[in-house]
Amino acid sequence: MKRFLVPLVAMALLAAPACATAPSTPMQGAPLAESWPEDPQSLTPEQWKERLSADQYRVLRDHGTEMAFTGKYWNHHDHGVYRCAGCGQPLFKSEDKFDSGTGWPSFTQPISKEAVTTKTDRTYGMTRTEVLCGRCGGHQGHVFEDGPAPTGERWCINSVSLVFEGDE
Repeated sequence: MKRFLVPLVAMALLAAPACATAPSTPMQGAPLAESWPEDPQSLTPEQWKERLSADQYRVLRDHGTEMAFTGKYWNHHDHGVYRCAGCGQPLFKSEDKFDSGTGWPSFTQPISKEAVTTKTDRTYGMTRTEVLCGRCGGHQGHVFEDGPAPTGERWCINSVSLVFEGDE
């Protein structure tokens, strides 16, 4: 029993700071993309840290992941557009959102092909397809080929990477 309990407690202690980190600068939402520099990818790490909360920076700039079922939008059902929390770029529409049972917001497709970029991610001994904001390069999550029709894709996105703008 002790053999199993010690690793379990150690894992919980290591995961707790990531879940409980308070934002350094609470951010209600990214400004519209039009109010950002021409090339947000040219911002320095210090400039990003000024603009983003600690959790947003960890996920968007350091390619982290929030814990499942803890994010603001995993069980969110309002109608509107999900924007990048880093630059305000429109990324996904609520009509393309579905309940994947994973604990992260999931979409069948991005709002447009230009809204996002993808690249191969070989971290953690797996090969996955990483999803990045097409404007600022911020890490959003991953896309998998196990989603529903019509695309068969599951765009699994971190809530902290998104800002929601509801329909009026």
